[in-house]
Amino acid sequence: MRIAQLTYSTKPRGGVVHTLALAEALAARGHDVEVWTLGRGDDAAFFRPVDPRVRVRVVPFPPRDGEGVGERIERSIELLAAALDTEADVVHAQDCISANAALRRGIPVVRTIHHLDAFTTPQLVACHDRAVIEPVARLCVSHAVAREVERDYGVRPAVIANGVDAERFGAAAGGDGEAGRARWASQLGDYILALGGIEPRKGSIDLLEAYAAVRTTRPDVRLVFGGGETLFDYRDYRVRFEARAAELGIEPTVLGPVDDDALPSLVAAARALAFVSTKEGFGLAAMEALAASVPVVARDLPVIREVFGDTVLYASTPTEIAERFDALLGGGAATDTPAGVALARAHTWDRAARAHEEFYARLPIGSP
Repeated sequence: MRIAQLTYSTKPRGGVVHTLALAEALAARGHDVEVWTLGRGDDAAFFRPVDPRVRVRVVPFPPRDGEGVGERIERSIELLAAALDTEADVVHAQDCISANAALRRGIPVVRTIHHLDAFTTPQLVACHDRAVIEPVARLCVSHAVAREVERDYGVRPAVIANGVDAERFGAAAGGDGEAGRARWASQLGDYILALGGIEPRKGSIDLLEAYAAVRTTRPDVRLVFGGGETLFDYRDYRVRFEARAAELGIEPTVLGPVDDDALPSLVAAARALAFVSTKEGFGLAAMEALAASVPVVARDLPVIREVFGDTVLYASTPTEIAERFDALLGGGAATDTPAGVALARAHTWDRAARAHEEFYARLPIGSP
């Protein structure tokens, strides 16, 4: 089967990680796979090497001074649509930008809706809604999000759960990963880790508030943020975040984007992972932490309950988040580490690829 996977960036965001891992798993199963993306700035390749069995098509996306978010979205769609030239049997978009690019070319497209957003920028609202309504078929990575899509749009996506590279994160927690963990420990000491950058959906300010309470009894534990490459403009939120940190007397460590090779050891060396997003589609970062035997405190959302069950600790408010971390760090609470590792190992990308094969074969398009 000839399969084109589409994404909007070369940066290590969740949907991009999903795109590459799925493409590689499909190629390993014998399919002819290509990945199309936009190369923002000077990027000519993805944030990590890609299996050579997958062809990578990076469409240049040069920066433009003074460009607003809406203009950037529209230009992203235009440039990807103009370049998109594929003979694939199945074209599968992992975000609204790449889905709109395919739709603009009149290409029947499959869309994975990782989660629903509430945008206010008109171009983003239009991009988001069209990429839910107009694809020929839809997928979600959890039943909770599929129910939201059905409630809001009247269509019910199929569900194929995410995969996770559990072996890589598990290795970082084992004997062979000791040197990597030691490097992070020497740089950061004991730390609570949050991944995905500082932005509204990640609940970053709530985490600040919680950490302020934790610090009163655990003064030697640092708060660390990793990641953060995004297409959107969260400068106003970042200003509020920094102002609140100053008010609380907190100086969190903000690493920014982390090299892909160093990420598993960063996760494995953490005392705990903070996963307090207000919206998620699956929870890949939390699943990677479980694979590395790192306890997780997660926002109490239906999707997290569905995916993680009893393998994480739940909280809904900054006070509850602080209580969970304080209990974990003090040894007064524990998660079922073997169950968490087993859950992560059950979510293989080969399993996800097989499910996608079956889904693609039922599509009323192409000639698989």
